[in-house]
Amino acid sequence: MDRAEQRARLITARDAGRVGCRSCGLVAPLGQRRCTRCGAALQSRDTQSLQKVWAWWMAGLITYIPANIYPMLRSTELFRTTESTIVGGVVDLIHYGDYAVAAIVFVASIVIPIGKFGAIAWLALILGRPHAQDTHRLHRVYEVVEFIGRWSMIDVFVVAILSALVQFETFATINPGIAAISFAVSVIFTMLSAQSFDSRLIWDRLKEGTPA
Repeated sequence: MDRAEQRARLITARDAGRVGCRSCGLVAPLGQRRCTRCGAALQSRDTQSLQKVWAWWMAGLITYIPANIYPMLRSTELFRTTESTIVGGVVDLIHYGDYAVAAIVFVASIVIPIGKFGAIAWLALILGRPHAQDTHRLHRVYEVVEFIGRWSMIDVFVVAILSALVQFETFATINPGIAAISFAVSVIFTMLSAQSFDSRLIWDRLKEGTPA
């Protein structure tokens, strides 16, 4: 069976008169309003899914910009205060030989957020119109984006731990900068953007875009 025949035989739950609960996964008859297992509202498709995705995506991108411009960490040592941005902190860690920590911060604070912004935008653009992409590949990208988003908070956790541990009044203190708040808010917004995806649109758009 070739790829075109597989697409032609694709049957969704909606075609079979069913709707799946997005909370617990229970399959119910189409038209039922509430899940009998968990009580969540049942909806065959979220018609405003892509609008929500783009709204949260834009909010996350806007808050990610100051997270990279303003200082993430403010350290005071013997009345001398220094401020470090995300990139500046990575450079300092490399300078002091902490290559492993520098790599973790770089990946968690720069590579993962930028990659997630790109992946979400790519998925939203594809699902905004009929497509002929491999649905399993799109679904894997969606699951990866949803999974790795939480790991972007590693940088915020590091700042919080350092701020709690290094407090020696006038001798040495470490406090989070305004970028820490912006970064945390940006991560939350991108997580909401990924969670706003109605992954069932992947199959609907494929059906619409399948050549005859």
